[in-house]
Amino acid sequence: MSRAALLVLADGRFPAGGHAHSGGAEAAVKAGRVTGAASLEAFCRGRLHTSGLVAAALAAAAALGVDPVALDAAADTRTPSPALRAAARRLGRQMMRAARATWPHSELDALAGRFPKGAHQPVVLGLAARAAGLGPEDAAYCSAYEGISGPATATVRLLSLDPFDATAVLARLTPDVDEVAHRAAETARRVVDEGVDALPAASAPLLEISAEAHAAWPVRLFAS
Repeated sequence: MSRAALLVLADGRFPAGGHAHSGGAEAAVKAGRVTGAASLEAFCRGRLHTSGLVAAALAAAAALGVDPVALDAAADTRTPSPALRAAARRLGRQMMRAARATWPHSELDALAGRFPKGAHQPVVLGLAARAAGLGPEDAAYCSAYEGISGPATATVRLLSLDPFDATAVLARLTPDVDEVAHRAAETARRVVDEGVDALPAASAPLLEISAEAHAAWPVRLFAS
């Protein structure tokens, strides 16, 4: 295993399409729920421990070799919002393109053939980590960090938030990222024996509702 591969996969410049998505931050900013560094931190922490935990567990399970088709179906059932499901598949399609170009692997090819319009992004992320020789913890860390770095980066654009303040938010959340990544990896190991029903189903209803409203906006900076 090359741990350096994790740096490539987690790099914000990895061409997986995340720059076009705010992780719900755009809707939260417009609603006045995110107005600065303190509220951004609260938003990211809530996202991390709900939808972020689910995504990290899906990624870790895929990295362990759990059937990605079953994981994709599990992701669907844990994502009530059609807008978020569509966004996850768009991101998954772009992640797949980047992963196949970077770490060619038969399992990536098979999943791309099964879901030509895109599988859920966390599943593709986990399979990309597997193709890169990484383990479930690595995939979980990458997913968990991505779940908060996206909104933080978007908020810099949306609010002209000082990038140093946004980065400080991410630094303060590192203990939470550790916790979520470890929980996700432990859960993924249970999935190997117990099936996908062992995956977490933590919910963030306001994110789901806001995503539906955001998808109907005539003008927006971010796709989701």
